[in-house]
Amino acid sequence: MPKRNRPYFALECESCHNRNYMTSKNPKNTTERLVLQKFCNHEQKHTAHKESK
Repeated sequence: MPKRNRPYFALECESCHNRNYMTSKNPKNTTERLVLQKFCNHEQKHTAHKESK
C-alpha cells in the first residue's frame, strides 16, 4: 500500500475568519497557500477562503 503524503488543513473565510471547510493538497506540487471561492454559511454569500495552519 503506498504512503499518502496529503495532509489536511482548514480553509478560513477572509472576511469573517471562520474555518468552514477542510481539504487536502499535495505540498510538493503546491507550495503557496491555497485560496478558493467558497460559500460562507455565516455570511450567506460566496467569499474567498484561504488556507490556514
